[in-house]
Amino acid sequence: MPEVRKFFIQTHGCQMNEYDSNKLCDILKSTSNYEETKVAEEADLLLLNTCSIREKAQEKVFDQLGRWKKLKKHNSNVLIAVGGCVATQEGENIKKRAPQVDIVFGPQTIHRIPSMINKASQKNNKLAIDVTFPSIEKFDYIPIPKSCAVSEFVTIMEGCSKYCSFCVVPYTRGEEVNRSLDEVLFEVNNLALKGVKEIVLLGQNVNSYKSNTINGDIVKFSDLIKYLSLIDGIERIRHTTSHPIDFGDDLIEEYRNTKLANNLHLPVQSGSDTILAQMKRKHTSLEYRNIIRKVKMIRPDINLTTDIIVGYPGETDHDFQQTLKLVEDMNFSDAYTFIYSSRPGTPAAGVKDTLSIEEKKRRLYELQELIREQSKTYSQKMLGTTQKVLIEGFSVKTSKELYGRSDNNKIVNFPSAKNMIGKFTNVMITEIRTNTLYGEIV
Repeated sequence: MPEVRKFFIQTHGCQMNEYDSNKLCDILKSTSNYEETKVAEEADLLLLNTCSIREKAQEKVFDQLGRWKKLKKHNSNVLIAVGGCVATQEGENIKKRAPQVDIVFGPQTIHRIPSMINKASQKNNKLAIDVTFPSIEKFDYIPIPKSCAVSEFVTIMEGCSKYCSFCVVPYTRGEEVNRSLDEVLFEVNNLALKGVKEIVLLGQNVNSYKSNTINGDIVKFSDLIKYLSLIDGIERIRHTTSHPIDFGDDLIEEYRNTKLANNLHLPVQSGSDTILAQMKRKHTSLEYRNIIRKVKMIRPDINLTTDIIVGYPGETDHDFQQTLKLVEDMNFSDAYTFIYSSRPGTPAAGVKDTLSIEEKKRRLYELQELIREQSKTYSQKMLGTTQKVLIEGFSVKTSKELYGRSDNNKIVNFPSAKNMIGKFTNVMITEIRTNTLYGEIV
């Protein structure tokens, strides 16, 4: 019987990285005689799945590798692997900056990690590296998981062909590649058979998804949602992240589908048409507003969230005020907000930036304060209402409470029996503490 080895994985970044990390776990457990540990010091293999969307995120990678260097010094047999977007962007340069690294793999080559482990185990100090873009091949090698949570991610497409001037994703994850309709239906059907109640459809621009039926008919993202909603056992569908230019009326109409969750994350990045044009977003603020207006005609109480960048090169105070106005008018309950970070290789990297870091921080603070107030107001409106909640597990703070997500993607804590995990139930919201809601089962 071969010796069972242990791996430890740390994930930075978006839901796509979380999905890849989960699949890495399945691959290692099924093909490489590994089991997972939550303690890095116990591991024979240390994996870091990375994000390079901002400079700060990239520096976190090398900080972590510095800490793991000490573990390898203590045990020279430990292998260190770096995957994700930083791996694609930096390639062999990772080894130059962090010689302790043995393996470098990209988002599209996670299925090749077992052979890379074998190569790195030869102890010749050569880097095992594969950061190529082999289309959608990896999904053919990802094993079906033995057990699932009640809510699971499902990647339906990867990469991005939008080439926004600030974004490194097309260069680190490649251009858009779609999984076939049959593959997606097969995966989701298997998840449903294992007790999954909710799926979260993933893609860099998930609503740009296109495939074909066996008859050759074109399948758009809105069609995919229709097909998936017919699968027995799947009771709720979410998706992230969308792009405004692919948000057509067919997708808006799909919000009449009761299985599509009552939340929408639609990145806008700026409320200024001048900045949007410089970002090469290919939409205007008015076009964005029209999308939300149409969605709200169907779902008046939908929970809206977005992404916003402040301090983009050339952003004037007038541009920033337009962003604040759009945020207020759209009434976002939350947002991922960032100070612009120049990424090597992107068109915006060569644009002169004259705005001081102090002014950028001031704008970020003002924006976050506005969103914080809107979030509080949105949550307060839920007080006294009854929400349909999918119970996912025990509360982080106490084992006497369970937690779940409402249809509008708000976390709710409430007292309940353990045997309710995995079920939908109606919960009346009785209390609000910061961003967390508390309630009682009706």
